[in-house]
Amino acid sequence: MITSDTIVIRRAGAADVRVLARLAALDSAVIPSADSLIAERDGVAVAALDLIDGRVVADPFERSVDLVELLRLRASRAHAGQRRRGTRAFTRRPRAGLLVRA
Repeated sequence: MITSDTIVIRRAGAADVRVLARLAALDSAVIPSADSLIAERDGVAVAALDLIDGRVVADPFERSVDLVELLRLRASRAHAGQRRRGTRAFTRRPRAGLLVRA
């Protein structure tokens, strides 16, 4: 029988303080910062990755290795996107000849 899990990777919000605290307690770890990504399987938070320092907390009673890999991949892509946008923003120069009149 083939089963299908619904996987969601999302940013933690203000309402996720309890979710992060629960995962940290199950993992005997420090609570991640509010700037975290959360991995859910079928609507239940299984792991979280702190975007500031890269620490991971996960429910030890659930299989989470695959979700942690997804969290790390998502975080690395988000950081790469920020670096690209940030670099372009500092190197972009206004084009000569563009004049806006009110």
